[in-house]
Amino acid sequence: MRALQVVTLTGPSDLVVNDVPEPTPGPADVLVEVHRVGVAFPDLLLSRGEYQMKPDPPFSLGVDVAGTVISGGGFEPGQRVAAVGGWGGAQERVAIPAEFTFALPDAMSYDEGAALPMNYLTAEFALHERGGLRSGETVLVHGAAGGLGTATIQVAKGMGARVIGVVSTEAKKQTATDAGADDVVLLEGFKDAVKELTGGAGVDLVADIVGGPAFLDSLRCLRRQGRLIVLGFASGLGIPEVKVNRLLLTNTDVRGAAWGEFAMSTPGYMQEQWARLVPMIESGAVRPPVGRLYDLEDFGQALVDMDERRALGKLVVRVRD
Repeated sequence: MRALQVVTLTGPSDLVVNDVPEPTPGPADVLVEVHRVGVAFPDLLLSRGEYQMKPDPPFSLGVDVAGTVISGGGFEPGQRVAAVGGWGGAQERVAIPAEFTFALPDAMSYDEGAALPMNYLTAEFALHERGGLRSGETVLVHGAAGGLGTATIQVAKGMGARVIGVVSTEAKKQTATDAGADDVVLLEGFKDAVKELTGGAGVDLVADIVGGPAFLDSLRCLRRQGRLIVLGFASGLGIPEVKVNRLLLTNTDVRGAAWGEFAMSTPGYMQEQWARLVPMIESGAVRPPVGRLYDLEDFGQALVDMDERRALGKLVVRVRD
């Protein structure tokens, strides 16, 4: 079968499509015929050997998949599913633990299904588990036009929050608005814009996906007992630091949100998250905005587009129609 593989840890330009053996599912696995693969930031890091998990080449990329069940895991053959793993989904068939596999609602396409698991479960973990978000609170979302940013907007709206999105260019404003943001502001001067939008009060929670020099102004946007959730450093402009006396004086928090580390080591947790997401999907609050669709051979280009911050919504790779 065909698989998109890392054969050398030299980045997206050196990915290749190889013929590889069929997967052998274990007793707790689901064998899935893959239709779509979601492009995720860990794929980029894996291609360079920079991720915290370091499989030995050759290995297949692909964190998020959507497809149909062939067998196993308590699912019916032919059932439509979405699933998530550490890597290995970018191939024609894959064996995935049933615990990391979810029934795909009928209203969701395979494109949307491949955009769901990692981003939306990460957003739900950040807002619910780590952020303690309550209905009626206000959330500021950085990187609001990207895959994780749009997911965070929609999950926050599904939890009853007001959402202010932050984007880097005028061209990205519409994507964040279409995802459900109540207001969208530019990164340049966002602190003052947020103060104006909140009547000087600030926001209850910041979801920081991009890191970099905007971090300090994000802290300044928090109201009393506000929380800044660290989700990543997609800007590539460095890992920010904070003087903890600022947190003391303002009664604010900085909290990390490493969804994979928590969810993959906590039995049953992902299924609990999915159960909380399903009502949001059914209500229409969660509807993943899919950006460009790539062929399997063009997975490397998708990673380059994501790395250079040209992605709007979730990028998806077609494995089969």
